[in-house]
Amino acid sequence: MKTAALLVTFVTVAASALASAAVLAQPAESAFPSRALRFLVPFAPGGGNDFIARTLAQRLSEGLGQPVLVDNRAGGGGLFATELVARAQPDGYTLLLGFIGPLSISPTMQKVNYDPMRDFISLDFFATSYHLLIAHPSVPVKTVKELVAHARANPGRLNYASSGSGANLHLSGELFKMATGTDLVHIPYKGAGPAAAAVLAGEAQLLFSSITAALPLARAGRVTALAMTSPKRSPLAPEVPTLNEQGIFNVEVPSWYTLMAPAKTPREAAERLRAEVRRVVAIAEFRDTLAKQAIDVQVMPQAEFTAFLKADTAKYAAVVKKSKITAE
Repeated sequence: MKTAALLVTFVTVAASALASAAVLAQPAESAFPSRALRFLVPFAPGGGNDFIARTLAQRLSEGLGQPVLVDNRAGGGGLFATELVARAQPDGYTLLLGFIGPLSISPTMQKVNYDPMRDFISLDFFATSYHLLIAHPSVPVKTVKELVAHARANPGRLNYASSGSGANLHLSGELFKMATGTDLVHIPYKGAGPAAAAVLAGEAQLLFSSITAALPLARAGRVTALAMTSPKRSPLAPEVPTLNEQGIFNVEVPSWYTLMAPAKTPREAAERLRAEVRRVVAIAEFRDTLAKQAIDVQVMPQAEFTAFLKADTAKYAAVVKKSKITAE
């Protein structure tokens, strides 16, 4: 009996020792990140948002020591990619270039399958890009004051193009109408490129366009540059006055972008990403590269972004309601 008991004890101790050794032999969990990150962009390659994403991805990759792979997922005005990230595994390896449309404007016009406030966390990166109001040369105006006078004298006879119904360029036009008491006809196109082409062809007369796309056209005399929507003049075109300078206020609908991850992303991963964002934004070369595309970047902490998103959404909800805008 004693021999049997001793044998059982020996086996139990040996098994326990082997189990402990096995645990000790397991590698410790790798620090974040230990593999490539996926960075979803809600639009096709080639646009301003894609430029921002790829410029940011390159810098983040350098600091994180892992590839940050840009994945363009166009569709639904940005809703498709935004929903994908909302439903992604919250492990820090799936990121989103959040955009004004799917996060601030679309939820005021239609049901979306995510909650911008609940389903994401912001990672402190924030970029803005304002617009240039241009007119086809056939419109007999050189200033916003002249445009307003001409529009009031010809109600319903001037039109403006946009990148689509409910897009921020559409809301810019509606805010301009409200601020000036003018009656302009909206013509939606399938993207900013077709809208600009329509103005160049004289098919449409006015457009709130990206600064970098419109400036060469204005300087070549193919369109008339009337005003910047930015709070102050752009260093890229200091000769063009702002709307504010010309007495027109509250028309700003900038394109804005932020870096986001799914809600419930581990704190360690989120803070690692935020640290990299702060490092990247502090690089003068990075800021200058984006500034040449009329894009301003800054660090906007989570709490500040949350307050901004609430106010931005409320602003556009009021415009959508008053103008009776519906999604395409």
